[in-house]
Amino acid sequence: MSYDRKLIRNGNGWALTINSVILELLDVNPEINMIKYTIENEKLIITKSKKKVEPKIK
Repeated sequence: MSYDRKLIRNGNGWALTINSVILELLDVNPEINMIKYTIENEKLIITKSKKKVEPKIK
């Protein structure tokens, strides 16, 4: 499976949006789960992290 995605401007850098289908395939809830990314052989690999998002203090 492969997807072509456009990068979007984000401050001084660039961001990649991840659509809901890919999040479902990775079993990632962005409000709870973090992602982990690594680069191997010029490839960006995105996986579900074991770390959780820290709740915001109100």
